[in-house]
Amino acid sequence: MAFDASKKGFGAAVLASLIWGGLAIYWRQLQAIPAYEILAYRMVSSFVVLLPVTVMCHSWKEIIPAFQNGRVLRRMVCSTLLIALNWFGYIWAVNNGRILETSLGYYMSPLCNVALGCLILRERISRLQMAAFAVALLGVMYAVICYGAFPWLGLWLATSFALYGFIRKTVSIEALPGLFMETMLLAPVALSWILYQGLRGHGFLVSPSWREGLLLLGTGVVTALPLGLYAYGARRIRLITMGFIQFLSPSGSFLIGVFLYKEPLTPAALITFSAIWLALILQMLDSWRVFRAAEARRG
Repeated sequence: MAFDASKKGFGAAVLASLIWGGLAIYWRQLQAIPAYEILAYRMVSSFVVLLPVTVMCHSWKEIIPAFQNGRVLRRMVCSTLLIALNWFGYIWAVNNGRILETSLGYYMSPLCNVALGCLILRERISRLQMAAFAVALLGVMYAVICYGAFPWLGLWLATSFALYGFIRKTVSIEALPGLFMETMLLAPVALSWILYQGLRGHGFLVSPSWREGLLLLGTGVVTALPLGLYAYGARRIRLITMGFIQFLSPSGSFLIGVFLYKEPLTPAALITFSAIWLALILQMLDSWRVFRAAEARRG
C-alpha cells in the first residue's frame, strides 16, 4: 500500500514539474502587465478556482482544525509567504526576458532539497544519488562562477521554493486543503490591493481587454493544478527523490528560453545543462534499481 502511494506521489511530482517547465510561455503572454499585478490576480484567481473543488471534496473539514492549531497555522503562514515570493520572482524574471536565470534558480532548488533531506530529515542517500548530487552541484557551481555576478535571482527562486517544499512536507495537512488555505490567506490582501489600484485609476481594471482578462483568470488554473500535484507528491515520496524530479522543470524553461525566445546560450549554461541531465540519468538508474528491488520483494 505504501509502495502504491509512493508511485502515485512520484507520478504527481513528475507531472507538476513538466507543467511548471512550460509555464514561461503562459506568463510571457502577460508581459504588458506588471509582475506585481499579475501576482495579485494569480492569488485571487487561485482562491476562486480552489473554492468549489475544496467544497466538493469536503477538504474544508481539515482547514478548520488547521486554523485552530497554532503550530500548523504558523507553518502554513510561512509556506504562504514563501510561495508568494517565489511566484513574484518567477513572473518578474520571465516578463523581463530572464528565463534562463529562472532555469538556473530551479536547478539549484533541488540541490537545496537534497541538502535539507540529508541534514534535517536524516534521509539516507544511495551512492548513485550521491554521485548524481555531486555532478549536479558541480554543474551549477560552474554556471555560478562563469555567470560573472552574484546570481541573486536564481538564489531567490531556489531557496524560497526549496523551503516551501520542506515546510509542506512537514506540516500535517493534505495537499488540497493546504493549498486552499494558502490561497485563502493571500486572496484578501491581493483583492484589496487590486481594488485600491482601480480606485486610484491604475491597473488592469482601468483599461481591461478580453485576451488579458481571460489569461489573468486562467492564472488560477495554471497555479492550482501543478502546485496541488507537487504538494500531493511531496507528502508521499522522499524529499531527496522530489529534489531530483524537480530538475525536469528548469530543463523545460531552459529549452523554452533558448529555442523559443532566443535568449543567448553561453558555454557555461550548456555545460551546466549537460551536468544536470547526467545527474538525472544517474537518479533514474537509482530509482529503477529501487523499483526492481521492491517488485522482487512483492513477488
